[in-house]
Amino acid sequence: MSQIRLTPYIRIAWDNTLPANAKIQRRALFDYELIFVKSGELRVVIEGTEYHGVPGDMFLMKPKQHHSIEVLNGQPVRQPHLHFDLVYQPDSPTLQTSFLPMEAMSEQELKLFREDVTQQMGDPMPNHYRLRHPILFEKLFFDIIREFDNKHPYYETTATGLFLQLWALLAREHLWSADAAIATNWVQLENVKSYLNRHLDKEVTLDELSSVANLSSSYLSRLFKKTFGVGPIRYHLISRIDYAKKLIQFTDLPITQISEQSGFQSIHSFSRAFRNAEGVPPTYYRNFKSRQGNKG
Repeated sequence: MSQIRLTPYIRIAWDNTLPANAKIQRRALFDYELIFVKSGELRVVIEGTEYHGVPGDMFLMKPKQHHSIEVLNGQPVRQPHLHFDLVYQPDSPTLQTSFLPMEAMSEQELKLFREDVTQQMGDPMPNHYRLRHPILFEKLFFDIIREFDNKHPYYETTATGLFLQLWALLAREHLWSADAAIATNWVQLENVKSYLNRHLDKEVTLDELSSVANLSSSYLSRLFKKTFGVGPIRYHLISRIDYAKKLIQFTDLPITQISEQSGFQSIHSFSRAFRNAEGVPPTYYRNFKSRQGNKG
């Protein structure tokens, strides 16, 4: 799943209860909405697909998606929800909530729709989540709502930080639910990643990592890449280059010694790998450090 750069703006954070038999007629939102089902049951129809919401479920409505909501079983539904932009825009503070379908909107209203940036993700996030650990999401939801209710100094900054945690959890939930193998082998993957981070002073092999994870090397390589975006050997190389870069910038160790401490067999292989990763030679960061020191 690819990353998108988020600059979220939360405009509504509300612990709302829908009365028994309530209905929200078909509409399309300008922005995004997240709904957490705290209690009760819902029928939610999004772009013609019907979902049954039960306690612990989460719904994500995206811009331009027509949807309707109906309370079931004659019982109220507590449904704390958030309205937000994933990317801040000049009109983010003044945007209102839509209650109309697109065909009933004016030309001016049609210009208010946000771009759905989740489409930029390699595996777009779905509309309905049956959460594996809903208590984690519930706590973050109510922490955000509490910030908006109390409005203590810097509440918007605090709420934004909490929202980013919530969104990251939701993205992980989607990743793991889309591939059960990731959740099943999560401990092994974390062990491999920890092993790589502890051994930045040497090269490692897939066979070595296969023993750590007790998984076949080909399966481990595919699973690691799907989980973290790069294969384990590439991840290790990037980590070693980052480690070397810190040593170059923040110590006076010779480049040759840094090369050895970063697990490279020669200064030539180190320089080649560093330039491929950073686009500049290792000496660039040492020279930059020297120039900054001279200015001081």
